[in-house]
Amino acid sequence: MREDGRLLAIRRADNGTWELPGGILELDETPEAGVAREVLEETGIHVEVDELTGIYKNLTRGIVALVFRCKPSGGTERTSSESTAVSWLTPDEVSERMSEVFAVRLLDALDGNGPHVRSHDGKHLIPAG
Repeated sequence: MREDGRLLAIRRADNGTWELPGGILELDETPEAGVAREVLEETGIHVEVDELTGIYKNLTRGIVALVFRCKPSGGTERTSSESTAVSWLTPDEVSERMSEVFAVRLLDALDGNGPHVRSHDGKHLIPAG
């Protein structure tokens, strides 16, 4: 998240959807190192990892995503083989451009009440129960 409150997002090359930069950890790296590496690879932006803001499980695919709030520390926005656009979005733009299961991850990072733990089916959040 930038000082002006805008949030870093990418438009994925494989399906055209707007999401957070991220990916799969290498076996020998910490979650924080993986976050910094993935963000740099996909956006050209160096980040300092701040704190864990949420844990999100896709119940359909069995994937668990950890989301960390970060702040930019350098670099220049650029696309990659995984992204066709890189943009700093306002919270309203996040809600407009992203599906519910991705938008909530960025919006959760803003509220300061995390870490949030949420489940979804790939498209919609599933209420805690």
